[in-house]
Amino acid sequence: MWERTLQDLIRGLRANKNDESKFIAQAMDEIRREIKNKDMELKAAAVMKLTYLDMLGYDMNWASFHIVEVMSSSKIHLKSVGYLGAVQSFNEDTDVLMLTTNLLKKDLSSTPADAAVTLNGVSSIMTADLARDLSPDLLRMLNHSRPHIRKRAVAAMYRVFEKYPDALRHGIGRLQEKLEDSDPGVVCATVNVLCELARQNPQDYLPLAPQLFHLLTTSSNNWMLIKIVKLFGSLSPHEQRLVKKLQPPITDLISTTSAISLLYECVHTCIIGNMLQGTNGYSLARMCVSKLAAFLEDPDQNLKYIALLAMVKIVPTHPHLVAEHQNTILSSVDDDDITIRMRALDLLSALVNRDNLQSIVQQVLSHLVKPESSAVPSAVQSLSQHIVPSAPAKSPSAPSQSTAYRLVLSQRIMTMCSQNTYENVADFEWYLSVLVDLAYVSNVDIGAKIRDQLVDVVGRVRAARSYAIKLMVKVLSDDTFLLHAGEPGSCSEVLWAAAWICGEYCSELSAPDELIPYLLQPEIASLSSDITAVCIQSATKLFGYWTSEAAEQWTDGFLEDLKKAVDLMIEQMEQFASSSHIEVQERAANVLQLLTFIKHDVAMYKPKQENGFSDPSVAAFDPVSEPSCPKSLYLMYPLFTSYELNPVASIAQASVPVPDGLDLDVWIVPSMQERAVEEHDDGDVAERKTKRGKKGKEKESTSRTKVKGGKKKQKEEGYQEELAPQEEETAEEKAERERLKAERLERMRDDPYYIMDDRSQKPPAEDIDSIPVVRLDGPLPLPKEEPRLPGLRSSASVRSTPPSFVVERQGEMPVGAVITPPPSTPAPSSRRPTPNPFDLSATPPPPLPSFQSYEVPDDELRASTPEPIKVTRAKKKGTGTAKKKRMVKPEVEMKAEDNGAAVH
Repeated sequence: MWERTLQDLIRGLRANKNDESKFIAQAMDEIRREIKNKDMELKAAAVMKLTYLDMLGYDMNWASFHIVEVMSSSKIHLKSVGYLGAVQSFNEDTDVLMLTTNLLKKDLSSTPADAAVTLNGVSSIMTADLARDLSPDLLRMLNHSRPHIRKRAVAAMYRVFEKYPDALRHGIGRLQEKLEDSDPGVVCATVNVLCELARQNPQDYLPLAPQLFHLLTTSSNNWMLIKIVKLFGSLSPHEQRLVKKLQPPITDLISTTSAISLLYECVHTCIIGNMLQGTNGYSLARMCVSKLAAFLEDPDQNLKYIALLAMVKIVPTHPHLVAEHQNTILSSVDDDDITIRMRALDLLSALVNRDNLQSIVQQVLSHLVKPESSAVPSAVQSLSQHIVPSAPAKSPSAPSQSTAYRLVLSQRIMTMCSQNTYENVADFEWYLSVLVDLAYVSNVDIGAKIRDQLVDVVGRVRAARSYAIKLMVKVLSDDTFLLHAGEPGSCSEVLWAAAWICGEYCSELSAPDELIPYLLQPEIASLSSDITAVCIQSATKLFGYWTSEAAEQWTDGFLEDLKKAVDLMIEQMEQFASSSHIEVQERAANVLQLLTFIKHDVAMYKPKQENGFSDPSVAAFDPVSEPSCPKSLYLMYPLFTSYELNPVASIAQASVPVPDGLDLDVWIVPSMQERAVEEHDDGDVAERKTKRGKKGKEKESTSRTKVKGGKKKQKEEGYQEELAPQEEETAEEKAERERLKAERLERMRDDPYYIMDDRSQKPPAEDIDSIPVVRLDGPLPLPKEEPRLPGLRSSASVRSTPPSFVVERQGEMPVGAVITPPPSTPAPSSRRPTPNPFDLSATPPPPLPSFQSYEVPDDELRASTPEPIKVTRAKKKGTGTAKKKRMVKPEVEMKAEDNGAAVH
């Protein structure tokens, strides 16, 4: 009579908060003594206390057998305690469950109170064995006289079907009968079970559609209607006749019900059940969208969230209906709840098209700008003031943003603009300015993707290259990325794109010599090696273009300016020649050698004297073979301008046919095959010498005697070779061997696939005077345009109409390739007609006020017609062990450019 009850245990826990573990240890000792007592009341009290402690995290699996003892009690209040403990602690691995089968069968056939408690407990402790053994008893209880027993039996049958699927053969008919039960609770429970079962195999439950439709049109229970509507959402995709049958009652429910949960389920069922197609479906879709738009304006955050999820599913079929509520959707991006903002971004990404892209992107981009309360000016303010000094500083307020959310915003902006190869972008100058804005304001590690987008857009859209060049000059002349290089979110990779674009399309520059100091400033060396290497390569391209322009407009007054420019270029390039990065060091060293040659050639140049034509030497002067300027001015520019770099189609390489007569198994360089054989011979001889030395002098002398007596040969790896050389070598044989070795070394020296070690050789002294003067045939034809003096800008031309942007989406294909286009699927009738992907001449929308585009002057454009790139590929043939894949076709040439390096 003095044992602790559950109430005493709870009071003790509250009174011993400072030493709770000690109190629980004492209580567990008491419970272990009490649960072994023969008094069932005391045993049940101990189980109740154990159940409470189990909810606090303390294990009670050790008492499983005692719990079964309490379950077998004849008193209903004690039996309830036992089933409560079983539900709390039993699982499929509990050993004593095999002892409960007969107990459960007995309780199910006992009084209604015992049966109700048993049904509640057995649903939670059901296993495959119990489901197999108890399924006949539970099926019989579906016809029990008590409605609450039938309802519990229906719920328990779901667990039986889940653990023992074979019971569905006999149980599905009984469940179908329960749909016509006189008790609404039994019908509701049956609909719940069928709704859960139909998620796995909906087509198996199509025969139940008439009964379910009757319940849909006659029932007034909102919770049961929700389940029926869900069930029809699973069935209608498998039976098209259900769509027309369900449209009237669901439309009536949407327009009349006041239950928001039922309203949402009806809308969701219309979406997933393909009910929004056709004439009747269009009116239903408009009604659904209007209801969801009302959810977006509701203060309940849950309604906003589910409305955005549903709208994302409507956009593929009815984008124009969702677009009518674009302002409401954009307002959700300002919500304080991060989950709602993310779902709003998903909807905007699906909603974007050619007409609303700019407004959506500008709205999303504005959320990346820092709030106005920030003491430090934002990056977009600095950029706006740098490009347009009179532009007012803008800094709209934005909700608190994490780095992950800012990264998602930045990625969504580029995804919306670049999807389907920029099919929604009408003004590529605007998109280029957006990418630069994004680099300044994102403050996340998105620089690599911005770099790739800039290069891709400039490569595909020729009309945007002039503006891109001016924009990249602004980026290179700004110190923002240099000052913050190496910091998280600095986006310094944009400098890579800026340098590459300016170098590749340097003909668009009016004064390339003014950009070279920005590319070779000392701070560039502190950036990553790939950025530094591209800056060196681009500076070389700019210098080569500037010298070729100077050669075309040469006057003797340019000589001093040219000498200063070459000296300055050498001085700036020398700082990179000692870089620790091998790529940077190699490029700088190569350029320095070219610059040194140009420097000496310019120093040796003497202006020609103007004489009369009576002089026979002057009369024989040929301006083509003897230009009036230093010949070395034509040296650099042709190295990078043989072909124009254009986008290549993704299937171009696979579409190149193998040329006739090309054997991919034959060695391209015969000397490599000979060297391989010689190295194999030398290695075998050296190995045999080593083994022979270890065998002793006696065996060695015997071996030499055998060699003198005759040559012993052995067949090894497909060819015959000598086991050992002659004992003594004559002077003629030695000279011949040295000659063959020298020839082989000479071949290796010229072989690009073999690295020679020249560290032991002393480099020859540099003798500039010994450099032979050779005839320079001149560079490739330069673009025809008005002559322009080096260092002077031409007058800017005003563009009266916006350019027509044409995107090279397909890319170049090899000559003669025949590609079968894939079958195109027609667009839905509700969608706006898709524009021609190669005709992007539509008038771009007016500039938006949220972000001003960069104002840069339009200079004189250059245009040149590039020759198409011809690509070949190596085709696999056979299954040889050491096949060498090479491409040999004289008339086919390929250009690849990696980090600014051109290979012809």
